[in-house]
Amino acid sequence: MERRRKHWGWGYEDEQLSPDELRGAAQFLSGRLGFGSSEPEHPVALAEVSLPAPRLRPPEALAVICATDEYERALHCYGRSYADVLRAFRGHFEHPPDVVVHPRDEAEVQAALDWAVSAGAAVIPFGGGTSVVAGVEAAGCEGYAGVVTIDLGALDRVLEVDRVSLAARIQAGASGPGLEEQLAEHGMTLRHFPQSFQFSTLGGWIATRAGGHFATLHTHIDDLVESVRALTPAGAWESRRLPGSGAGVSPDRMLIGSEGVLGIITEAWVRIRRRPAHRASAPVRFESFEAGVEAARALSQSGLYPANCRLIDAREADLTGAGDGTHALLVLGFESAEHDVERAMATGLEICSDHGGTWSPPTRRAGGRARSGDDAITSWREAFIRAPYLRDVFIAIGVLSETFETAITWERFPAFHARVMSDVGAAIREACGAGTLTCRFTHVYPDGPAPYYTILAPARRGAELEQWAEIKRAASEAVIAGGATITHHHAVGRAHRPWYDRQRPEPFAAALRAAKAALDPTGALNPGVLIDP
Repeated sequence: MERRRKHWGWGYEDEQLSPDELRGAAQFLSGRLGFGSSEPEHPVALAEVSLPAPRLRPPEALAVICATDEYERALHCYGRSYADVLRAFRGHFEHPPDVVVHPRDEAEVQAALDWAVSAGAAVIPFGGGTSVVAGVEAAGCEGYAGVVTIDLGALDRVLEVDRVSLAARIQAGASGPGLEEQLAEHGMTLRHFPQSFQFSTLGGWIATRAGGHFATLHTHIDDLVESVRALTPAGAWESRRLPGSGAGVSPDRMLIGSEGVLGIITEAWVRIRRRPAHRASAPVRFESFEAGVEAARALSQSGLYPANCRLIDAREADLTGAGDGTHALLVLGFESAEHDVERAMATGLEICSDHGGTWSPPTRRAGGRARSGDDAITSWREAFIRAPYLRDVFIAIGVLSETFETAITWERFPAFHARVMSDVGAAIREACGAGTLTCRFTHVYPDGPAPYYTILAPARRGAELEQWAEIKRAASEAVIAGGATITHHHAVGRAHRPWYDRQRPEPFAAALRAAKAALDPTGALNPGVLIDP
């Protein structure tokens, strides 16, 4: 029997904690945080949910790949942000799609798109449904005849592998584990591991300009795309496969980050590499977060290009079990398929030492075998992977758990960080009475870091959305006022639109509207994301 994903939260239905396990988790987490209830709520069962009747009926030719049942419509109603999971947990599905289409090949994608547009429906492309910015929600589509969600999950194959040029042609619905498993048969990897890796898809990564786990050099999916193919109401759009080109505005770059408004991505050629055989990592401790920032900057500008250079403030290190709350932690790592990484690690640690860093012996892996090291990295990595699952538990015990992320240049970071911690900290206290705000660097570049902030605070049951809206507004205002970007890798969606509109140049907005009008004359594709039709 095929496993079903939870219609309201992260993961599969068979991964749901039992009542006793949930109660034990509630007692542990509320005791650790100092807030939250030890008596957890339970999600509203799907059988108790009532969705409005579908407004559309698919044509007979498409009926076999279309679903209108409550499970499919609920599953495809939201992404997986705090607000999304909270509403679904409570059984509130405000904008469910009328029809969910599961095409099995590109011809069926085109047929579904043609039918939906002819019916006057809005069309929402759907990959893994892991958006945290309301990128797949049909809010604002009330003026359409209905909403059709096109789920690309069945287009999940690695179609070709070019071992000479190190590239692969992969369908857009391939999930992270699925494409990596297929590439592993060829000894290859895409090496793109976002936190949503388990469920997110190649097409979703391209559409949202997703960032992977690796901290330097090839950090975004942008760096890995060789060519893209997409379907639009005006026809198919496929770029020529090239290592680089100076031939005008890049058609690939217009699709990367387009969030479904310029077409439905069906496949792409992406750059792959041989699987790493040599790895080394070390947890480096700093007396202050500021000292760690300077070390991270020096590493990013050293030309060493560490695979991991993730700086975690003392409070987050404590909460994740990676530290005791007295030191900031920098997770430093190197890897290579071709050569030993010992020299790079030694040089990296020298740079850390210059800024007051101390460390335990590095963990090294050669030939696939691990040797001695420090468990701080393991603790943090497990917390990183567990975070989406943990959010479900936090909602059950009345803890507001959410994040926001950005990027800014090094010389502006200290003042920017101080402003964010002050303004958002005040908003947390005003909205929740207490709580924590922590920071880590997910990526570092020679010209600046990508700071990622995490909020944990006591929620008032029934008022959580209002609490989060107040905090989110303060955070977004601080980001834009500080000259940073409203998003580094979470995308724009509907949640970031008000601040994205202020960030982008108005002439560019006019050009984007014109491009959308040419490709999508009826404004059917993902209305309200990036641009108004």
